[in-house]
Amino acid sequence: MKKIVLAYSGGLDTSFCLAYFKSKGHQVHTVLVNTGGFNSSELKSIEERAYEIGSDYHEVLDETSNYYEKCIKYMVFGNVLKNNTYPLSVSSERIFQGMAIAQYANQIGADAIAHGSTGAGNDQVRFDMCFKVICPGIEIITPIRTMSLSRQEEIEFLKNAGVQDDWEQKQYSVNKGLWGTSIGGKETLTSRYALPESVYTPKSNSTDKEIGLTFQKGELVAIDHEKANPIQLIQQLNAIGLEYGIGRDIHVGDTIVGIKGRVAFEASAALMIIKAHEALEKHVLSKWQIQHKSQLSDWYGMLLHEGQYLEPFMRDVEAFLDNSQNRVSGTVYLQLKAEHFSVNGIESPFDLMQAKFGTYGEENNAWTADQAMGFIELLSVPLKNYYQLEKTELI
Repeated sequence: MKKIVLAYSGGLDTSFCLAYFKSKGHQVHTVLVNTGGFNSSELKSIEERAYEIGSDYHEVLDETSNYYEKCIKYMVFGNVLKNNTYPLSVSSERIFQGMAIAQYANQIGADAIAHGSTGAGNDQVRFDMCFKVICPGIEIITPIRTMSLSRQEEIEFLKNAGVQDDWEQKQYSVNKGLWGTSIGGKETLTSRYALPESVYTPKSNSTDKEIGLTFQKGELVAIDHEKANPIQLIQQLNAIGLEYGIGRDIHVGDTIVGIKGRVAFEASAALMIIKAHEALEKHVLSKWQIQHKSQLSDWYGMLLHEGQYLEPFMRDVEAFLDNSQNRVSGTVYLQLKAEHFSVNGIESPFDLMQAKFGTYGEENNAWTADQAMGFIELLSVPLKNYYQLEKTELI
């Protein structure tokens, strides 16, 4: 008999793992790491379900605050969207879940640590990387990966073990977290089809509405001037956005293991916050701050996606992102519509459009017409030299 710590969510894959380990006579500690995706009633239901299937000990670790402070905050600072689409909702959560589970396994002296990832996805890499670094002496067991099981085979095993559930619903893999919900199913295994409306949060509002998001040094501090802590504001904004059906999309990208992958998601708060924050930065940062910050943010998002959160370079980028936010304060006004939002404008004491040098396309107060012509003359010198010497036809 082994003492196994199982990363548990209550979904099909982890339910299968629990039932499978119990059929082999092992002691199983089911551990759910909450990164903001579960309320108290859901946590209670999952705990009851775990004990019904056979868990010996069930533990809930709340990593929501840690996840925000050490990751979400920097994804906002960096305006991180994978392929300009996906806010890395599950990608980032898995790392913090993996680190918390690894630390728990060390604390209880586990013989093995397990998760329900397949051999074809990204999560196996993220979990295993955390486990190998934080608890290198503990065996990693992954039944679904090792036995190459399909979802239907998992369902049949659970049915034969006497586990009752809504198996039709289990055709979709739903992962909820503070930064968004990812949804995978038969449609996302193709390149052609969208998910049915029924798998998303039902829409209930279509009345146009303007809201104001206030940032202080890059962090969201208020919605419509009502202050709260960032986690509460993200949850509040998620609720508002989901009423409109905002934040739904399908992401297509390169997986860590080298194949293309497709996943649906709804992340209303993440998308509204990132786009509002990005709009504010366009007004308050310099041209070169924006240019170089964008490049480093792309690297940060890529490494985060690929399970490299513990890479020391990530702390260096975070230090840069922290410093870049000194003037990113103000209110951004968003227009909410059915399944869509847009940026109306911003107000900030650091808005560079308020500079007294001039108004774009209208007037200038800091240079003369002769100075402008001289500037343009000098700017054109390198190109004039190149084409005179090359004697090639211009495009």
